[in-house]
Amino acid sequence: MTEWRPDQRTMQHVRLLQREVQSELGLLLQRIGELVKIESPTGEFMGIGRCASRVEEWIAEAGGKVQRFAPRLHGRRRAETPPLLLGRFAPNRNGKAPRSSCEQTQPGVGPGAKPGAGPETAPGRAPKPAMVLGHLDTVWPVGTLRKMPSRRRGGRAWGPGVLDMKAGVAMALSAIRVLQRTGLLCRPVILLLSGDEESGSATSRQTIESLALRCAEIFVLEPAQGPERAYKTARKGVGAYRLLVKGVASHSGVDFERGHSAVRELARQIERISGFTDLRRGTTVNAGLIAGGTRVNVVAAEAWAEFDLRVSRPAEARRLDARFHALRPFDSQCSLEVSGGINRPPMERTAQNAALFRRAATISAAMGMKIQEAASGGGSDGNFTSALGIPTLDGMGAAGEGAHAENESVFLDSLVPRTALLAAMIATTGMAGSGLP
Repeated sequence: MTEWRPDQRTMQHVRLLQREVQSELGLLLQRIGELVKIESPTGEFMGIGRCASRVEEWIAEAGGKVQRFAPRLHGRRRAETPPLLLGRFAPNRNGKAPRSSCEQTQPGVGPGAKPGAGPETAPGRAPKPAMVLGHLDTVWPVGTLRKMPSRRRGGRAWGPGVLDMKAGVAMALSAIRVLQRTGLLCRPVILLLSGDEESGSATSRQTIESLALRCAEIFVLEPAQGPERAYKTARKGVGAYRLLVKGVASHSGVDFERGHSAVRELARQIERISGFTDLRRGTTVNAGLIAGGTRVNVVAAEAWAEFDLRVSRPAEARRLDARFHALRPFDSQCSLEVSGGINRPPMERTAQNAALFRRAATISAAMGMKIQEAASGGGSDGNFTSALGIPTLDGMGAAGEGAHAENESVFLDSLVPRTALLAAMIATTGMAGSGLP
């Protein structure tokens, strides 16, 4: 992937974007508060729908075309699946936009060229869109606002879902607004917001992948990584497995010898499966849920456990999946049923992802901000797009702490620079230069 190198005019436009974002910080904060006050836990389609309706209004106000739909999944009715929100934004037209970074004299790019045209765009064809990818669902149940109200205090915005990722959604709309206002929206932009990311994106994955294949680059609105506020070029893959054990019930006092305990078998299997963990490979397996039996004086006929798997490489994902499905009982009178599998492939640090980060680091330097790169043990929808070979940069949302925790909050001082950087990355999507070593 050819490196991108900005010129002086591009850096001037970057600083312009930063000033424009600063000018509408009040609106950005207002919108973050509005979204946080709409409780939208995964599975609560009414709340997610209300959240989507508010964002639809903002997309329309910005001149975007809105589409909301509920994809089918394994025969479910559309009413049984969460809404998926799609906003499409057209680029500024030549002649109306000022001379900008998307008009640099580069291969396929110059005065009179189609905005955003570059090496990934065939001559005479419209440029591929940039995709901004996020979600509207949160992990917080309805009623959480009573104990975690939306508020601003101590240099932070607080509330359920504010970091993951209501702030990121509002930032995306602000980034697009300032690009339009400055004439720097150089190519089409797709804003895609799912309603089931926190539960694995089962209903939205197909749409995400289908649309991503038409895009040049993907910017994921997940929060920054850790106190360093890092951007993410890699994530672990995620697997979810359920092991059901069936044994033979008996009275534990009268007929103990005739029983074959599903609980005991499950305990032995958990110990075996825990041995799949290999920290040197970045592989972890956690038995997170467990249940079984009916009464204390009954040898259990049934027991089950659910496991979370994290892996760093696709080959490791395949190896561990095979090990789960090859499990055999210790007690021949017990039977095992394994269900589940890998639901997010690993997001590897590809050359394309790394090049996106380097571009972000170059742009951020013009803002007086030094950014860091990180890998995450958690998964996101960026796992899907990166696995398709599309350049993906994750962690493009707000910085803060406490995602999924009661101290969930956003650092207010992160909003302007990170929104401006998001805008600049969209503006420079598809840019190619003379190359850097």
